[in-house]
Parts: sequence; structure tokens; C-alpha cells
Amino acid sequence: MTVLAHRTDTLTRDALAVLQPGFEGTTAPAWVLRRVGEGLTSVGLFGRNIASAEQLAALTAQLRAERDDVLVAIDEEGGDVTRLEVRGGSSFPGNLALGAVDDTALTREVARELGRRLAECGVNLNWAPSADVNSNPDNPVIGVRSFGADTALAARHTAAYVEGLQDSGVAACTKHFPGHGDTNVDSHHAMPRIDVDLDTLQVRELIPFKAAIEAGTKAVMSAHILVPALDPTRPATLSPQILTGLLRKELGYEGLIVTDGMEMNAIAGTYGIERGSVLAIAAGADAICVGGGLADEATVLSLRDALVAAVREGTLAEERLADAAARVRALAEWTRRARPDARPEGSRASGIGLTAARRAVVVSGTPATVSAPYVATLAPVANIAVGDETPWGVAAELAALVTGTGSGVYPEGCSAGDVLAAAGDRTVVAVVRDAHRHPWMTEVLDALVAARPDTVVVEMGVPLAEPRGALYVATHGASRVCGRAAAEVIAGERRG
Repeated sequence: MTVLAHRTDTLTRDALAVLQPGFEGTTAPAWVLRRVGEGLTSVGLFGRNIASAEQLAALTAQLRAERDDVLVAIDEEGGDVTRLEVRGGSSFPGNLALGAVDDTALTREVARELGRRLAECGVNLNWAPSADVNSNPDNPVIGVRSFGADTALAARHTAAYVEGLQDSGVAACTKHFPGHGDTNVDSHHAMPRIDVDLDTLQVRELIPFKAAIEAGTKAVMSAHILVPALDPTRPATLSPQILTGLLRKELGYEGLIVTDGMEMNAIAGTYGIERGSVLAIAAGADAICVGGGLADEATVLSLRDALVAAVREGTLAEERLADAAARVRALAEWTRRARPDARPEGSRASGIGLTAARRAVVVSGTPATVSAPYVATLAPVANIAVGDETPWGVAAELAALVTGTGSGVYPEGCSAGDVLAAAGDRTVVAVVRDAHRHPWMTEVLDALVAARPDTVVVEMGVPLAEPRGALYVATHGASRVCGRAAAEVIAGERRG
């Protein structure tokens, strides 16, 4: 092999190594297996790839037949953001519920159990936890995905989560650096901006990431956000000042830096994914996450070729690409060595998720016996990270406990009259999600409570500042176990 051919082969393998693409289907397509054999070191899985735990284990085994140390990544936060249980709702509460309990031992145990389930299925990199401090209550994309608005609380639970997850041999990917909590724009749609000074960033946004680094997080995910105090021109994912200057040099982080999804409009709509990917690697990122919306071989090849061309043109240093690829391979080797030898005994039977969800419930008012209630779910449009396909609410869980439970789903544009007409004489259980961000919801709630003072209100997002209803139940999340915990309260079967 000539020197030029050898260099070309090395560049191509390194360019493939830094990509984390997705794909369609519940088995690995031939093109994915072929590219894994050529150097692709990571893949990302989404809800579309998962039908059952057994199927997922078979899929990851199929990938590892091509490459034993392949990184199989997933966005499994638990709570509202689940891929393992996308069709039924998560068996674990999310971050806000864990923060509401504020028991770091519980957070560590929940993360450890979630990690066990991922490891059993062959998943070894989790794009979690969210270390964002939810300082802006109107944040449309973080909310219950954060441990809370208190910096110290978010920091200690971020560290506990990282430790628990990695105890199970699954690498944590702490996100969204340098902090997505003070935004009012979803980066899936546009470029968010955080206009705070350096002192505020140091004492608020960065503290949970420092805790994650001290806890040994194996990966950190960058945010597609503009932070002028750090870099006035480029978003964090593309900023050398933020990724190399701040994260690497100032904070001393040595692990893998992963980008958020490059097809998100904050990047794709402003830089394009090819140019954005080159800029991200040049800025200090090591792995390019792409595949949530783009999941085909053409995307992988275009990104591979863009990276190789950038090196040849001199716009991307060959050493930087090689360093990024080496970090990906180093994490792949860590996960291979950390892989559990056998399925942890009894892990499927663990009830830690429901226990945590029950502890997170906060109740105001006087619980009363409710017979044949009518559950009205006031449903907002879900953000992309959460997705519309995962069921949420209390209707199914309450129906399992109380005979004669009826239900209906009410989108924006409904009225209290619509709910009352369907409910008839039955007690109304109004279920909302982040009602504080949706004026139409609070209007309907207020009208329901005025017309029916015995109305029960269940908030499954960030709790309202002022409880409403004869009985108000705040679950701090909308996972299946959070719905179960709320249903137990309404049915008079609350458990500790």
C-alpha cells in the first residue's frame, strides 16, 4: 500500500469513527454492518429501533458480531424521555421527580437500575443525565428533564446519576454543556441564546458539569446554544472557546465530547450538517451525533467525505480528527472491559422506579373517595426530545384502580364546557403538563374548578406556583410510574 493510500484509509476510518449515526428498523441494515466493519465505531438508537428488550439485545449482538467494542448509544433519560419503553411509558421517574425527593442515594440506585437494564440489552452509552439547571420556568425543552432550579441540588444529583449509571458498565453522557436551562427556545427548532454574564455562568450553569466531571462522567454532550459571554459568534457545539478553552482547559475534562443532534435546526438551519460537523470537530468535539431525523447511509457518507475533504483542504487539522477518533475508540474499549459478564439477578423485578415516583408525589388539599371519575387530559404538543408517541397521563392507571373511570383527551382550543359535557355528574380529574407555560390550560383549569369545586388537578410537568382544585397532585414528571403514583393518591391507595 502506498503512503498516500494508507493516509487516505486512515483518514476515512477516523472520519467514520467520530460519527454516531442512526438507522431505521429493528435489525441493523446491511449498510450499517458494512460501515462498522470499515471503522464506524458508534451508532445511536431511537424508539423506532426498539420493539422489546429481547429484540434490542439481538440487535446489539448483531452489531457486535461485526465489531466487539462498538458503542451503542441511546437517549434514555427515564421519565418523559424514554426509548426503551417508548410505547408504554417509562418504569422510572425522570430527573425533576428525583430532585423533588432529594435523596442522592435514591438517584444513584435509580440510575444504576436503569443502567442494568440498558446493559442487559447491550446498550453501553446513554445520552444522559441532563445537568441543566432549569432556571427559566418557561424553558420549552428542559423542564422536568432537569433535577430542578437549584444549582447545588442539580449538581449533587447529576453526580449521583453519573456514578449509578457507570456502576452498571454504561457510560454516562452529561448534557447539555454549558447549560440549556435558561433558554426560552427549543434548539430543535431555532438557535437559543443565553444572555448572562460570566459570573452567573460560573455559579449556576457550570456547577453541575463540574460535579459530573469530578464523578468521572465518560462523556459530555454540547448544546446548540449561543452564549455571548463565552463566544459571541458561534454556538457551544461549534465553539473552540467553549469546548476546548472552557471544557478541556479550564475545567480539565479529558473524556469524550459528543455533539447534540446535528440535524437539529439550530445547526442544520444555520450552518448545514456537513459544515457544522467539520466546525464541531475543529472546535474540540469528538463525536458527531446524527440520526434522530436523518438515518440513512447517504448522510453517513456525506459527513465522512466532508471531514476527509476538510483535512485535505487544511480547514481541519489531521491531528484533531485523529485525536477525536482516538477518544471514541478509548471509550469503546472502556465499555468493552466494563461490560457485565451476566445479567444481574432479579434486575427485571426491581420496583425502585415506582418507589421513587411515589416518593416524588406532592399533594395539596384533602383526598376524598372518588368513584367513577372522568379523567380529562389537557394535552399540549410534546417537544421533539419527548416525542408524541409515548403515552402519558393517569387515565389508564386510574382505570385499573377505580371501576367506571372514563376519560378524554383535550388539545388546545377546548373549553371547560367540553370537559363538563363529557363528564356529566362524575368527578373531574383534570390532568395537565406544564400548565404554567400554556395559558389555555390554566384558563380551562380555573373554569373547571369554578364550576366544579371538587375537581381534582394532576400536574405532570413543572408544578404550578399555586395549587388548584380540591385535590392537587404534583408528580414532577409524566412517566408511567408517575401516573401510577398519582392514580394511587386519587383512588385513596397512596403508598410510601
